[in-house]
Amino acid sequence: MRSLLMGLAVAGLAMGGGARTMTSQNVEADKKAVAALDTEYQAAVKKNDAATMDRTLADDFILVVGSGKVYSKANLLQGARDKEVTYEHQEDTQQTVRVWGDTAVITALLWEKGTGKDGSPFDKKLWFSDTYVRTAKGWKYAFGQASLPLPK
Repeated sequence: MRSLLMGLAVAGLAMGGGARTMTSQNVEADKKAVAALDTEYQAAVKKNDAATMDRTLADDFILVVGSGKVYSKANLLQGARDKEVTYEHQEDTQQTVRVWGDTAVITALLWEKGTGKDGSPFDKKLWFSDTYVRTAKGWKYAFGQASLPLPK
């Protein structure tokens, strides 16, 4: 019986088993889709657009910044709603997207310039890596990690 079940499982995998076959076209399309989504997300952060941020972030999203502080989806959305930061710049450059099946990682150099709610100005560049996962609802931003600000 055990060998019969094992044989059926192997046959199911051989027949595709619902798994997505990855081709270079799929990978390139995924890279473009995730790059566009991350660019849209950075623009939403700049505008404090909590609705777009909410749509992009996975429910269990976590961001870890260079100081070691950890932010959840709820933290970021509340910060946007409260307009804790007014951005003059929130753009990335040197964006690289890598895709492995249902996971994509973006690495880029981010320039943030603006004013905090307390009126304190900031102008910094930092590296980040954003991890996106493919879900039934499309790509979702699941995890981010940012470096300390780079020296000027």
